[in-house]
Amino acid sequence: MEKEENQNNFTKDRQEQVKETAKPEENLENEINQDKNQEAKEEIKEPTQEEKITELEDKLARTFAEMENQRRRFEKEKDEAFEYGGYSFAKEALNLIDNLERSKQVLEADEKLKGTEALNKSLEHLDIIKKDTISIFEKNNIKPIESLNKKLDPNFHQAMMEILDDTKEPGTIIQEIQKGFTIKDRLLRPSLVGVSKKTSKKEEKTEENKENTEDK
Repeated sequence: MEKEENQNNFTKDRQEQVKETAKPEENLENEINQDKNQEAKEEIKEPTQEEKITELEDKLARTFAEMENQRRRFEKEKDEAFEYGGYSFAKEALNLIDNLERSKQVLEADEKLKGTEALNKSLEHLDIIKKDTISIFEKNNIKPIESLNKKLDPNFHQAMMEILDDTKEPGTIIQEIQKGFTIKDRLLRPSLVGVSKKTSKKEEKTEENKENTEDK
């Protein structure tokens, strides 16, 4: 009996020790929970009237800035549509001038018509039509690009060939294959041109050999 009593007392003492040991851990956990609750309360703290006003002012300023940007974009698009709305039409209309020039070349190359009054009158009428067409284009700010005897400008000219010519500076336009045009400050199509090129030593020797062979 006494043994059992001692054993029971030992068990109770042990339980008390465990409880006492657990108390600091529980207290620590409670403190952590309290800190978390405090942080949560701070996070959901209601903004002051001044903070609300500042936030609204910021949103309003951003909205006005966005509206102003949209207005500027609209104005720019409207101006471009007004100024360059006929860009595609003008580019297609250039085919008229090209066809007139081709027709003129075909007539001039026709052996049966050479030297005839009919050819001269036809060429004269084609020139009048071409000039009138270009005049109408110019009234609508569509202007031909000046090319002959000008230095090659990649912004307005496209070199299609090089032609030997020691009398001109290299890169000078000496032949216009197809006339280019601008519409206001934009390129409608570049001029297709041939540019001058200096004769190289190798080409000079080839030319000399050719002449010597012909003399023999």
